[in-house]
Amino acid sequence: MKSRNESLIRLKKFDVDEKRRQLSQIEMMVGDFERMASELDQQIEIEHQKTGISDVAHFAYSTFARAAITRRDNLLTSASDMKAQEEAAQDALAEALEDLKKVEILDEREKKRISDEQAKHEQNEYDEIARMRHISR
Repeated sequence: MKSRNESLIRLKKFDVDEKRRQLSQIEMMVGDFERMASELDQQIEIEHQKTGISDVAHFAYSTFARAAITRRDNLLTSASDMKAQEEAAQDALAEALEDLKKVEILDEREKKRISDEQAKHEQNEYDEIARMRHISR
């Protein structure tokens, strides 16, 4: 029973670690997307200053700025989509942590039950020894 509980705890810990790793990856991706979008914002602003045209509808608007805006918008959309995945990953991690805690609590209860049984058995043996001594006197 002991090795089964320990194996289950190890498995749950592995699951928690995996969920943490996945969450970390998603958080890094969201951060990268947002950082790249911010860099594109800066490049767009520089292009606006260089050309003197910031109106997207203007006929002479910079092709580079137009493409950068499209890339930035795509990155922000991807970041938004990843945030939904991030929330799901956070929920999965919380659930995995709950499962681990439940298994650890059950393991502690099992250990306590076994310890109590052993103590009771020892006490019965001591009582029997004391009873035999008392009878032999």
